[in-house]
Formats: sequence, structure tokens, C-alpha cells
Amino acid sequence: MARPASPDWLIEDGIGETRALLIAGEQVLAARMIWPGELRAGQPARGKLTAKLKGSRRGVALLESGGEALVDHLPQAVTEGQMLDLVITRAPLAERGRLKRAQARVAGTDNSALPSSLAEGRTVRRLPAGLWEEVWQAASSASLDFPNGEVLVSVTPAMTVIDIDGIGSPRDVALAAVPAIARALAWFEIGGNIGIDFPTVAAKADRRAVDEALEAALEGWPHERTAMNGFGFVQLVARLEGPSLLHRFATARLGAAARMALRRAELAADEGTGRVLQLTVHPALKAKLKPEWLDELARRTGRVVEIAVDPALAIEAANAQLIVR
Repeated sequence: MARPASPDWLIEDGIGETRALLIAGEQVLAARMIWPGELRAGQPARGKLTAKLKGSRRGVALLESGGEALVDHLPQAVTEGQMLDLVITRAPLAERGRLKRAQARVAGTDNSALPSSLAEGRTVRRLPAGLWEEVWQAASSASLDFPNGEVLVSVTPAMTVIDIDGIGSPRDVALAAVPAIARALAWFEIGGNIGIDFPTVAAKADRRAVDEALEAALEGWPHERTAMNGFGFVQLVARLEGPSLLHRFATARLGAAARMALRRAELAADEGTGRVLQLTVHPALKAKLKPEWLDELARRTGRVVEIAVDPALAIEAANAQLIVR
């Protein structure tokens, strides 16, 4: 009997973003989306300590690369104005109307370095057909289907909330939703405070069955979890290292859609002949297509790139075609 394929991170260097999928066989286990120039967890940085918060071992550092970081576990001897070698522990997070500072620790302190989950990944020219599209569409809609139901995920400043909508008894719907919940957490790279709003399950034995199913589904995913309460609510807490795919769509949907449009253009260029590569987008998306991205698209494909607009298109529905002239 053939052994099941071991999980493998596959990495695609796209235009304006790096895409990564953790794949076992033909199954996507997890996904990541990285935009160039952003701070990332595990990245070294230097900064000047501009404030040391009284009564704590925390402070604020102005980073040489720009922006501020909240520094935790400061050594006692560190003083304001001192330059520090840091390690980023959480990237900055854009939210509606504000930007949460990055978080960091002084390099060399215990647990200051965070290993990159992609360090052992393998760069490929293209991710397997259809897999990134499946994850991207799910993240764009913030939902995943399960038999007779749907998991809906919402990003709020306080937490990520997962709601379950389905047909059947509350116990059956809750149990059927568990695999989709586990998939959403990994596909969308969700961390921090997470609330799961299951249907209200009255019997304690049924609530215990859902708790056990969730424990089994999340085995190997580092987190803390409460038991389901009488209203069907479960809270998870997991390490948050940066913006999830859902954060991307909530705060920069046009930017995410523009990068996906460029990917579709590259795929179209792979599949046909023609001297002109025409990319048709919603008018709002055209302004997000940076000139350097279009230059890179022309270089990669060897085609003349033309941008057309169509107000009838959805933001996420850009299309590309090769034209023979």
C-alpha cells in the first residue's frame, strides 16, 4: 500500500504577492498570502526605544524601516533612546480606521526568534491547478460549505467570529460543521481570539460530543479552547503572527483582487497564443494595477499588455485573454 503523501509547502512568487499552500497529496491543509515590503513574524529589525511603559517591561520602538512596534519583555537595563536589535513577533494589522502596531521582542531573549513555517517550502512556477483559486474564493466570500450547511467567518477588531448555518438538529449541524471550521482556521490563517457560535445544543452529552470532535479536528494546531457553553459558544485563542487572508479582504479587497487579476493574466498567457495580453477589470481595479506590476507582467509573459475596463464586472471577476493581431 502506498504511503500517504507528507505535507509540503509549495510557494509561488506572484506579481505583488507570494502565495503558499501546504499540500498533502491533492488536499490543501493550509494557506498563506505574503505581500512584499511588509513586516513578518520572525523577521529581524532595528529600532530606537522611544517610550518605556511605566510599571511594565514593555515599550514602543521606532523602527528603522518605518512604523512603530510594541516591544515586550524589555531587559531592565534598557533605557529610552537606546537602539535595539529586535525580532518581529506579530506583523502590524490594519483595521477599520486604525493600524495596530507590530509587536516585537529584543533579539536574543528567550523565545524571541520565530521559525518560519515556509523555511522548508519548495518554490514552484505554478501552484497545482485550481487549488489557490479554491482557497482564494473561499477567503473572498469568508465562507466554506459543509453537507447541508455553511460556515461564515467575520473579522472584528476584538475577534474573528465563526457562525454556523445549516439544516438538521443542532447536534448534527454542529458536528457536521467541525471539519469545515478546522479547514477555515488553516486555509484563512486565522489566529488571535476566535469565537465559534454553534447552534444551541441543549444536552450536555451532545455538547461534549461536539467538544470532542473539535478537539480531534484541531489536534496539532496550537491553541487554547473553552468548552461549549449552554448557548453553543466556544472560544479559541491561537498565536496571531500577522494579517489573515480574511483581514486582507476586509481591509484591502481591491489590492487582493488586483493581485489575483495579474495571476489570471499569467495563467492565460500560459495557455494560448497571441501577441497581446488583454486584462479586463472593473474600473475601480484599474487604479490598483501599479505600472511596475504591469511591466513585470509583460516581462514574464513576453506579451504586450492592455488593460480594458468593464463596469459590469464584479471586483473579483477580472478576466484575461490573448489576442492575435
